[in-house]
Amino acid sequence: MSDLDQVTLSAGDKLVSLPVLKPTLGNSCIDISKLTKETGLFTYDSGFTATASCKSAITYIDGDAGVLLYRGYPIEQLARQSTFLEVAYLLMNGELPSRGEMTAFDREVAHQAMMHESLRKFLNGFNYDAHPMAMLCGSVASLSGFHHDTLDLSDPEHRRQAAIRLIAKVPTMAAAAHRYSIGWPIRYPRYNLDYVSRFLHMMFELPSEPLELNPIVAKALDLLFILHADHEQNASTSTVRLVGSTGANPYASVAAGIAALWGPAHGGANEAVLKMLEEIGDARHVDAAVAKAKDKESGFRLMGFGHRIYKNFDPRATIIREMTHKVLGELGVNDPLLEVALKLEEAALKDDYFIQRKLYPNVDFYSGIIYKALNIPTEMFTVMFAIARTAGWVAHWLEQQVDPEAKIGRPRQVYTGHAKRDYVGIDSRK
Repeated sequence: MSDLDQVTLSAGDKLVSLPVLKPTLGNSCIDISKLTKETGLFTYDSGFTATASCKSAITYIDGDAGVLLYRGYPIEQLARQSTFLEVAYLLMNGELPSRGEMTAFDREVAHQAMMHESLRKFLNGFNYDAHPMAMLCGSVASLSGFHHDTLDLSDPEHRRQAAIRLIAKVPTMAAAAHRYSIGWPIRYPRYNLDYVSRFLHMMFELPSEPLELNPIVAKALDLLFILHADHEQNASTSTVRLVGSTGANPYASVAAGIAALWGPAHGGANEAVLKMLEEIGDARHVDAAVAKAKDKESGFRLMGFGHRIYKNFDPRATIIREMTHKVLGELGVNDPLLEVALKLEEAALKDDYFIQRKLYPNVDFYSGIIYKALNIPTEMFTVMFAIARTAGWVAHWLEQQVDPEAKIGRPRQVYTGHAKRDYVGIDSRK
């Protein structure tokens, strides 16, 4: 972190002093809010990769050191000792709950899990083969129509209730979208189950056959939800904040986040891993695939390796790798694609090409394997991500609502179009 209090920028014959903001952890930031007024200049930062868009106390990432903190707590400690619902409480409220607070939070989430019966009819408006992310995005946006009487954003209790509803109802709507797509009757949430087990029962239980759930399945999914709960100012979270900056309601804001997450470069990465495994097809072809990936002319990429933020290793992957092998061992899954994945992992961890470039398997690689082992359909992978990330989205939306410095988002641009020109009548155009 820089010790500078300010930097001086030379703009022509003018010197402008800009203050430096010092965070608790991480890089200091130059406050350029008065730059345009002083110089007439904007800044250009494609993708906002070097620009802080807000002040936030929720999540901290150090990509070089492989550090991920939720409200100051290392992800390794939370993954080992906490539960997803407790992590959701932490992200929302800033502190871990007491036993009484956790019991009340658990109860409130459980009793908000039911979705309105009209949403069944809403789902009927989709083709049966519509992507579940399309159904989830539409369903979440529609919640503002069901809860319009508690959308006074100046009321802290209305804001809290909205956050609870989203954490509670997104799994229900996700499971309903899945069951609708395969023609199964929609299941109601069971209040006597924990958050993750409730979701799994809504996904897989048949009316004629009670679901016998292996505890390792619920534990693995709960761990994945913890690891995916938040990741600072990524594309979908920034989208939630940008939409929220307009004063849009939380359901619309989170629906926008779901739409952003749908992109294959963001939440669709673990789905891309499975497609890659299917393309490789057989463990005997892994060596050839690795060789092909090393050839820049081939155009073939191994999905699920390396990370844009984590330059050495993804701490989440380190945690989930152990759980992946535990799940595969416990369930005794015999799947050719999982054999491909394990051989690919072995090759990447031993091959100097990957080691030198720090292309280690990331959380998307392992989460795709676990979802496959748990019989989660590939098209539901991004939906699973959305269930977990809802906790982070609502935390950021809540934080934004009480930020005294929050403004409506309005990025600038470098205009590269035509200069001013005159209209020419159609008969005079060449």
